[in-house]
Amino acid sequence: MSYDVLIIGGGAAGMSCALVLGSANKAPFAANKKIGIIMHQKASALSNGLFNNVLGIHPGTTGKEILESGKKHLSDLYAHIDQIEKEKVVKIEGVSGGFTVFTNKNQYKTKTIVVAIGPSNLFSIDGLMEFVEPHRSLPPAKERIQLKNKDHIVTKGIYVAGILAGWISQFAIAAGSGTQVATDILSKWNNGNPTMIHEVS
Repeated sequence: MSYDVLIIGGGAAGMSCALVLGSANKAPFAANKKIGIIMHQKASALSNGLFNNVLGIHPGTTGKEILESGKKHLSDLYAHIDQIEKEKVVKIEGVSGGFTVFTNKNQYKTKTIVVAIGPSNLFSIDGLMEFVEPHRSLPPAKERIQLKNKDHIVTKGIYVAGILAGWISQFAIAAGSGTQVATDILSKWNNGNPTMIHEVS
């Protein structure tokens, strides 16, 4: 399977990125783009959260509920995005425009990669280890990592989003980071013109 964008991680950042990319499917510059997301939710820190302080989310909502409703949201509104379940990424090879992403079960070709998994020091994706550094915004005692990046760009064709990009551990911040990456990708597809997707009633 080949993609224009393959998102690694189905938490706040990854699903937010997928939702915004998916919502652009009626725009001419995005209409034929193939997008996939490797859901990779098993170890998501979001699953243990309880949300009372996030705008737009009903107080008392759990992270587990958000993970489930997010998948349904994606499939109901943007079914053209492939949700790849129960696979873990182990290696990335190639260069921008021609990456191969290897999981424990399959391999995928993609032009662009968005890495949006958690900042655990158990991070072990071959091909990205050279970019790993201690997390700058979390206490050293937590032993969290981030990927070196400038404005979410790790290296040409590879973006990082969420807490792994160096942001503080807050749901809204991680989601916003994923959204920022999506708009950056859309802008690139749109000949470099700053691009936002606003759906109106």
